[in-house]
Amino acid sequence: MSFGARPRAVLALLGTLGLSLAAAVSPASAVGGTPTTPTQLFNGYRNCSTDADRPTYLWAGNNVVVEGVPGTTDPTDSSPLGVRYQVWPVADPSHTETVTRDRVTPGFEATSILPGDMLADGQTYAWRAQTVAGDAASDWSVPCYVTIDDTRPASAPTVTSPNYPPNQWNQGGDPVRFTLSANGADDVAGFQYSWTQPLESIVLADIGDHGIPQPRDPYADPGHFVRADATGGSATVDLVPPQGGAVTLWVRSLDRALNPSETTSYRFYVSPTPPTITPADPSPEFGDTTAFTFRPDAALQSRSPVVGYSVHTFGGPNGDKTFDVPAAADGTATTELTIDGITGEHLDVTSRSANGWVSDAAFWDIDYDTTPTVASEVYPENGSGGGAGVPGTFTFTPKVKGVVSYTYTFDTEPEVTVAAGADGTASVDWTPDSTGAHGVQVYATTRTGIQLASYSYDFTVD
Repeated sequence: MSFGARPRAVLALLGTLGLSLAAAVSPASAVGGTPTTPTQLFNGYRNCSTDADRPTYLWAGNNVVVEGVPGTTDPTDSSPLGVRYQVWPVADPSHTETVTRDRVTPGFEATSILPGDMLADGQTYAWRAQTVAGDAASDWSVPCYVTIDDTRPASAPTVTSPNYPPNQWNQGGDPVRFTLSANGADDVAGFQYSWTQPLESIVLADIGDHGIPQPRDPYADPGHFVRADATGGSATVDLVPPQGGAVTLWVRSLDRALNPSETTSYRFYVSPTPPTITPADPSPEFGDTTAFTFRPDAALQSRSPVVGYSVHTFGGPNGDKTFDVPAAADGTATTELTIDGITGEHLDVTSRSANGWVSDAAFWDIDYDTTPTVASEVYPENGSGGGAGVPGTFTFTPKVKGVVSYTYTFDTEPEVTVAAGADGTASVDWTPDSTGAHGVQVYATTRTGIQLASYSYDFTVD
């Protein structure tokens, strides 16, 4: 059983551990200084607890990694060292096992494992580390205490909400208050939740310099985790759903070893709360700059004032972009946009309330054909005419304003750019050197440097 994949760096370390169970460590080469007690002690990629009354709870299904940084009094000596780990049940200190790791670099974590079959579920163990160099050994470290917990919480949590009842429509605008309960599982330490399924794996630690773990506290992420008010207790969270309509929160309990329970789902419905989008010009031409006014959903505004809008535009010449617009006291806001997407302008807008509520998106779209028109009397589009060696004139005409040039290529010839006249048109002459199928591909460029959509014009030379 696993409660989630460990980070890649941790997995890589697991593949390189050297393990032996012995009474003494294999001698490392002689070193120049005196061995020092290992530091940076970790177990299961979590911090060592030196308090016997507050052990670290660990799942031992994949064994338990123990580690510490060995060293000597000579910081310039990089001769390999060994590390000896001793482990014993707190209830029976006379039953001691020794795990060793040989030939590790001073200053780097020396990892070894306590086999899972050595560790009994529900038992508390102490372990300590000692640096070994040849026949010399450091003092032992202070003991670290771990309690093995290989059993998942016995029941899935219960989930209730006083302001968004399940399986019915609710007016959006207030964060959803959820109460999460251990449901009789007396070892639950907290809860993990998400608006999506499956829930993400729990990352225990990142691996830093010299292989030193940097343990993560999952409960430092209030968007996905919360501690119970007591072991086996409950917790209350206020969450903003990601959208209106049908919404499901997925929740599972976590014990002190981060073993997960089965998952509970809580489904409810939220009435959509999008703002309205009103352009000053409802049908702006390509290249126009026009003002857009955003107004909040009335029911949303009455619950908590809208303080701003997030505007996301698609299809512009510089790619998609997102920007914020602050709202006035009445929740409205105005911003100007230049309509310059080569296939049209597309935007979505969400409002943000003072209490953190984010509305559903409102959408506004306008489509344009920015390809040029191509015409030729001698070589009509999708028709035939002329002949090999017979010149033809091709006229490019814009569908939008502001065109200053055209870039074209006949068949596979190099591209050529020609300036547009005052009326935005341009004409070019071209003489085919063979009969059969031919074509010209052309796009226009505006005075602001926007490269518009390309058009392919095909014809047959008689």
